[in-house]
Amino acid sequence: MTDTPAKVYEGKNVTVTFDAHRCLHSGECVRGLPPVFDTGRRPWVDPDGASPEEIAEVVSRCPSGALHYTVTGGAPEDPQHPTTITAVPGGPLVIRGHLVLRTPDGKHTHETRAALCRCGHSGNQPYCDGSNACLLEDKNWK
Repeated sequence: MTDTPAKVYEGKNVTVTFDAHRCLHSGECVRGLPPVFDTGRRPWVDPDGASPEEIAEVVSRCPSGALHYTVTGGAPEDPQHPTTITAVPGGPLVIRGHLVLRTPDGKHTHETRAALCRCGHSGNQPYCDGSNACLLEDKNWK
């Protein structure tokens, strides 16, 4: 698992974090809110480009958990209830809910969304990193 920290994009009313090592490029963010998420712009995330509620709604669609948000002065992201697990054919296990994951180094991490490797080839265990050739061929896994 990589120790590279997530990038932090601070806005006036919301902060968005992005962990590139977990992104599987499902495109939920760029399709859902182009004024905020634009891969052709640097920085590619503009947390002041929409309301905190709009950003929260789109970020919560990120299946890999690469994106998270925190509303200034607000509660942390609310996990989905009940927890769901979806096995993507040829791809990861997409899990949403209140998650506590143990990493290969024995640490525990709390998550609300994650795409977990089930092929054993990911270099970012327990998360899927797209190493599975089936996943790379099917971009409609979201």
